[in-house]
Amino acid sequence: MAVDYLFAIVVCLLPVAALSGWFLGRRESAAKSANGANRGMSSDYFRGLNYLLEDRPDKAIEVFIRVLEVESETVETHLALGNLFRRRGEVDRAIRIHQNLVAKPSLAFDQRTTALLELGLDYMRSGLLDRAESLFKELLDTGAHQRQAINNLVDIYQQEHDWEKALEYTKRFEKLANRDLGARRAHFLCEQASALIETGDVEDASDILREALVSDPKCVRASLMQADIATTAGAYEAALRHLTRIESQDIAFLPEAITPLVGSYRALNRVSELVDYLEHLCGLHAGITPVLMLTEMMSELGQHEQAKARLIRELQKRPTVRGINRLVDYSLVGASRESRENLTLLKEFTVSLIENKSSYLCGNCGFQGRTLHWQCPGCKFWNSVKPVHGIEGE
Repeated sequence: MAVDYLFAIVVCLLPVAALSGWFLGRRESAAKSANGANRGMSSDYFRGLNYLLEDRPDKAIEVFIRVLEVESETVETHLALGNLFRRRGEVDRAIRIHQNLVAKPSLAFDQRTTALLELGLDYMRSGLLDRAESLFKELLDTGAHQRQAINNLVDIYQQEHDWEKALEYTKRFEKLANRDLGARRAHFLCEQASALIETGDVEDASDILREALVSDPKCVRASLMQADIATTAGAYEAALRHLTRIESQDIAFLPEAITPLVGSYRALNRVSELVDYLEHLCGLHAGITPVLMLTEMMSELGQHEQAKARLIRELQKRPTVRGINRLVDYSLVGASRESRENLTLLKEFTVSLIENKSSYLCGNCGFQGRTLHWQCPGCKFWNSVKPVHGIEGE
């Protein structure tokens, strides 16, 4: 609605700008164009007004674009119109307007560089990333719009999965803006490590993951990847070191570490230590996953009633659908026929709730999904998607 409103304003202002330009041109070149040129422009101008009256704004805009000469007084109007076209999804029109501006040799430096920036954004919107890249690099060479140009270049390299260049320009932006973007750089390094792991180059991948943790000591992703490499190699002690580190990096991600952590403890035949550590994690209120794993371990050790009582205590403090679902399983054991029917109905209800709820939520844009994305598919922020906590999640 806001874009359509601005678009309507521009449409209304275009005749005014056109008429102003016409009067300026007439005053400056009265001797040269007093007859044919002015009559033609006036005719176009009134034809554009007729299109507006006939509720044909697209036709009217085409006419006004032809009427408006690119002069210093009208550049801002052209830029605003091109920007609105791009926001409306009419990228081809935006490109034509901005290309027309860039081609004018009479434009001032600031005006031309602004038009270059807008044209680069047009190309990005239309998927012409190579053209956009060239324009943003040209802006860097001129010294204009440095921050916008570098940010857009980083965006392009992310789309192209060129993580080396994304790192390079992120570092340039850090120096320019005096900002620490270590968390973002850590994810770029993790992307590089992931590609190396796929090709079997685990040693270089491990080196890069260590570099990622230097860039961002709280990078949970790097710790999980290191643990996965260690587990694959059978180095379970090392895997545990990487996984237990997550507790101090970001407690919200602890549920992601539980399954590999349990596997490593089991592989080392240290089940009693695992139970103690799970109890420790439950005390940190790190979600329902450690509690469910703890009660499962207690049941394996024959402590069925203790496991059920432990789960009930947790649900009294922090009820969750997943916790209730597990409690139903415990209650079904030894239940009477009538109670079993009621519990089975409740079980179907909790299972349906769990299956239909998103497990992850982006704290920046609200994107929800059932898969952990280190870069949000919605807003493209890094590390903004985390496990859902609360009654419907952890």
